[in-house]
Amino acid sequence: MSELFAPTALSVSELNALAKNLLEDHLSGLWIAGEVSNLTRASSGHYYFSLKDSRAQVRCAMFKGTAARLAAPLKEGGHIEVSGKISIYEARGEFQITVNEVRLMGLGRLYEAYERLKTKLQAEGVFDAARKKPLPERPRAIGIVTSLAAAALRDVVTTLKRRAPEIPVVVYPTAVQGAGSELQIAQAVRTASARAETDVLIVCRGGGSIEDLWAFNEEAVVRAIEACTVPVVSGVGHETDFTLSDFAADVRAPTPTGAAELVSPNRLETLAKLALLQGRLKDVLQQRYYDASQRVDWLARQIRHPRQKLGDERAYLNTLAQNLRFAMLQNQRFRTQQFERAKQSLQHGRPDTATARREVAKFQTALPQSFALLLQQRRQALEKQAALLEAVSPQHILERGFSVVKNTRGQVVRSAAALKQGQKLHITFADGETDVRVTGEAAQGDLFDFS
Repeated sequence: MSELFAPTALSVSELNALAKNLLEDHLSGLWIAGEVSNLTRASSGHYYFSLKDSRAQVRCAMFKGTAARLAAPLKEGGHIEVSGKISIYEARGEFQITVNEVRLMGLGRLYEAYERLKTKLQAEGVFDAARKKPLPERPRAIGIVTSLAAAALRDVVTTLKRRAPEIPVVVYPTAVQGAGSELQIAQAVRTASARAETDVLIVCRGGGSIEDLWAFNEEAVVRAIEACTVPVVSGVGHETDFTLSDFAADVRAPTPTGAAELVSPNRLETLAKLALLQGRLKDVLQQRYYDASQRVDWLARQIRHPRQKLGDERAYLNTLAQNLRFAMLQNQRFRTQQFERAKQSLQHGRPDTATARREVAKFQTALPQSFALLLQQRRQALEKQAALLEAVSPQHILERGFSVVKNTRGQVVRSAAALKQGQKLHITFADGETDVRVTGEAAQGDLFDFS
């Protein structure tokens, strides 16, 4: 009877569907915290991992669209908080979370402190490029600030031993995480700066969570790096990890190994360059040797006995003498020919002077006659002019009783109105001259009365 009235059995798919609906309806909008483990990234870009704590774990799936929005990729061992659809994967009946959002545990508080301190230090100019010091090309000694137990120290030392084994290394040990580690790191940096026994300083540690690296975001460490007189290279965490110490350092390296490569010259590259330079120097010296040898051979061929040189000079002098005699003969012939041509040209150009002589003789004969006739004509004209001049002479006018009256300036007085009482005058007569003075304006008619 009991079997007759028993409820109908559910299929597995029906059970999974029922559980799926119950979970999705009653477990929505939750945030679940845990540690990432068994992280797998498929070729499609999807992530599959487990989120666990000390007592349990749950499977999670995060599709590539959600993964693309992450500020930093998921890391094995990372402590995160996730939110999404809590359900069952019906095909296998597995309880899982389809992740839609991810945040680091406690990251909001840490990021807030990080950004606040970063803004403060940036405003003070702690991160300015102008204050950063250049790295030495070949340091005499390299300092390292890190933990003696850190894998980063082994990586740095191994790299330095491979690249530059001749450069000594000084380690300033310090804790790199945990309570009070920031004070130890800052003190180690100050010690390295005060001792000044190295030319460059590496501040480094391996990768980890943001909590693990937080000591390098503390103000004490940043201030110590800023005040360090030795150039500082920061190699904290992995390439994607950025701390405030990276910004304060003179150079930031992506990893501790990268920091070691930055501060050390590559011994193999240096040896290769030296070998190349040695080869070039050898080629240059060999070429200079060849050139000098050829020049010595050429100079040796130029050396001659003084008697041979004297004979050459005499032969050269004889040649010059012959050339001089030949040139003088040629010049003489040329000048003689030139003279003969000029002489012939002069003879052809000589004028006929007989006709000119006859003309001159005829002019000489006619000249006295013409001169006598011209002289007679000029005398007659002169006599006529003299008679005419005598006829109009002022002396004849004066002899007829006229006189010439002038003032003291020698100007002829032509009007009695121009005279003034007491004025002195000069009068010229036919037989002499005299000076008079005007005595009265009404007595102008007695001007020539001297009594």
